[in-house]
Amino acid sequence: MRSINNSREVSRRAKGKNRYAYEEDRRSARYYDDEEDYYRERPKKKSSLNDKKKRRPEEDYQNIRKMSDPENNKNRKNKRRRGRKKNRVSRTIGIILVIIQFILSVVLAVNVMLFNVLTSTYFLVLIGVLLILLGITLLTQIAAKGKGIGGKIFCILICIILGVGSFYIGKVNNAFQKITGSNKKTSSMVVAVKADDNADTLSAAAEYTFGVQYATGGDQTKSAVKQIEKELGQNITLQEYSNLGEEAQALYDGEVDAIIYNSAYSNIIKEQYSTFTKDTKVIYKHNIVVEIESDTSDESVTKPFAVYLSGIDTNGDITEQGRSDVNIVAVVNPTSHQVLLITTPRDYYVPIPGVSGGQDDKLTHAGIYGVDVSMQTLEELYDTDIEFFGRVNFTSMTSVVDALGGLDVESDLEFDTGGESGAEIHVNEGMNHFDGISALAFCRERQALPDGDNGRGVHQQAVITAIIKKMMSPAMLRGASDIIESVSDGVDTNFTSSQIQSLIKTQLRTNAKWNIYSVAADGTGGTDICYSSGDEELYVTYPDENSVAEIIGLIKKVKDGEIIEGSVSTE
Repeated sequence: MRSINNSREVSRRAKGKNRYAYEEDRRSARYYDDEEDYYRERPKKKSSLNDKKKRRPEEDYQNIRKMSDPENNKNRKNKRRRGRKKNRVSRTIGIILVIIQFILSVVLAVNVMLFNVLTSTYFLVLIGVLLILLGITLLTQIAAKGKGIGGKIFCILICIILGVGSFYIGKVNNAFQKITGSNKKTSSMVVAVKADDNADTLSAAAEYTFGVQYATGGDQTKSAVKQIEKELGQNITLQEYSNLGEEAQALYDGEVDAIIYNSAYSNIIKEQYSTFTKDTKVIYKHNIVVEIESDTSDESVTKPFAVYLSGIDTNGDITEQGRSDVNIVAVVNPTSHQVLLITTPRDYYVPIPGVSGGQDDKLTHAGIYGVDVSMQTLEELYDTDIEFFGRVNFTSMTSVVDALGGLDVESDLEFDTGGESGAEIHVNEGMNHFDGISALAFCRERQALPDGDNGRGVHQQAVITAIIKKMMSPAMLRGASDIIESVSDGVDTNFTSSQIQSLIKTQLRTNAKWNIYSVAADGTGGTDICYSSGDEELYVTYPDENSVAEIIGLIKKVKDGEIIEGSVSTE
């Protein structure tokens, strides 16, 4: 039976082969017109793609046998296994990148939250953007059919941006904390000898006779003497004088070999001896840090307040005491959005509370006793409380203006500044665009002005007004971090960080337009004896009582919520 079946199978296969061969012959058969055409060589037929696809059953049979070959199956399985392994590794890397992006997003959100200058709306927008970016990265890794190279590159770029942003915000936040909450002043006590003296160090002057005076800043002088004796390990010879001028004159006359004084008094000495800094050299310096007794942390910035803006005549540490050549009081009403800028001439002849014992002195000299003393002097002059202060030294003035991208300042005069102002520039009557150096020269120049110091005060107000107008725009408030970082070494204030953050957030939320009114105290010039300079008569400005009374009335209007007619809008 088995042999019969086998023979039948062979017969069927043979018939199949013959049948397929017959059909092939029929398809390739041609009809010829004559015998010559029959024997002519036939052209070779080009195989087409369809022909290649047409396979005979025996070819299919051979392919099936190859596919069923165990060795081929093993190779295919190994290839698929290697592909799946590569995909798993690629996907794992993608998930790790997503996790890193998530962590960096959280860090950035926390830093922004701690910085606390964005309103809730802006903060929620930031969170939404971070979530969208994270979702895009996650989808590119989970839904990717291949290795998701594009998604990984996108994720790496986002991670770099998030990392740099977090670092930058943290750095700015540290600078912000450095500027705010200031509560100290620094007295820089120095020992000076003649410029041609052989002594260059304190130890070389151990046997010298030191001139001192205790009439002004006596406590700091006594503290400096103790420190000097401690460092030398011996007592020093002292010669006391009644005031700073006599002490300086004793050094010139050779009565003493060195003098001990507060470096903040250098400009007072220069008012009597113009070449003092060239004629002497400092061989020793000792800083005395004193806390300012004022607590403004509980003060509200939602009700009217006043800020004393002081331009310190020093290029050193911002906390160092020094003459205040810029004396502006800004009275602010956050509800009515009215700002009153009051400029007081540096030579205003007024008593210094707690220092001069009722004797009059120049307002600028109050700064050498500390910013708090300047505030008290102005409080007494204008019969108002001044809660806050902001100190700016001349080195930071240029940074502030440059960080704002320059200022457009209107001048009431055309003039040229001199070299003593810091730069020689030409100022046009009308609008001028200043960079930092030009703005500083514009603020410091007084020799070229008909009104001298009063004219300079007007120009200082113009620059302050330009700064406020530019800072009130939302675009600049969003860039406040750049400004804070650039001026952190030359600006400080007793505003707390939370108080400034509250002001910035309120302005971002309301985008309110502010009204700014400027006024300058008037007076008449003359010469008189000043408390800080001894018996030497100096140029002073005697206050005009009517002008002072008018300013007191304007302060009351601002605190009562009135809008002062003639104010300039920040629009």
